[in-house]
Amino acid sequence: MEILGKVALVTGSSRGIGREIARELAAKGARVAVHYRADREAAHETLASLSGGPHEVFGVDLADADSVRGFVEGVVHEMGGIDVLVNNAAVFEPHPILGVDYGSWQEAWSRTIATNLIGPANLSFLVARAMMVSGGGRVVNVSSRGAFRGEPETPAYGASKAALNAMSQSMAQALAPHGVFFYVVAPGFVETDMAAPLLSGPAGDSIRAQSPLGRVAHPEEVARTVAFLALEAPEFMTGAIVDLNGASYLRS
Repeated sequence: MEILGKVALVTGSSRGIGREIARELAAKGARVAVHYRADREAAHETLASLSGGPHEVFGVDLADADSVRGFVEGVVHEMGGIDVLVNNAAVFEPHPILGVDYGSWQEAWSRTIATNLIGPANLSFLVARAMMVSGGGRVVNVSSRGAFRGEPETPAYGASKAALNAMSQSMAQALAPHGVFFYVVAPGFVETDMAAPLLSGPAGDSIRAQSPLGRVAHPEEVARTVAFLALEAPEFMTGAIVDLNGASYLRS
């Protein structure tokens, strides 16, 4: 896919993995729509770090379905279309079944599914339809190792990512004839600000030891993989889920 001047919408790109994805795509010639939910200042820090352009910043709560429609229309209007969508934004909220009450359990599930699954599903619906009109495009969904191995402390997160995988493969089958291709990357632990307290705490060494490399992924490694799927991967890879967990969890 020729990317120079094309538009890539990266959700949750105000920090962490999303910021690195935005940087990688911009470095390869994309015009990036930087998305944030609440931290506008951080989003503008991402914007300032991007090469090329012009790039833009957009804010919306992806759990708000009505606002998502206007958000997509705004990106298309301001930037002239959307050629690549990266569904990266997600929430990760501990809610162990033996450690929370029923109300907290319900709230965690509602927030997690709304952001991690319904938000990407709505964006995929709206953006894919715009892509079909403009000649096609690619969607890369950021999943997780937890979709396969389970998340005992954050079961809604694991469930949301497993459902994201299934949704991506369903969309891959439905939309390939229309020139819209879906790919998934499934990282394990990644060295981000959000993961820093856990990685620097008592569990850090055991987490790093899960991989034979003795470490967790760098955000740049995830970004390069996403960029490959968004720009270079063969169309015939549509529906593929690419593991990126340092052999900490292997499936066949």
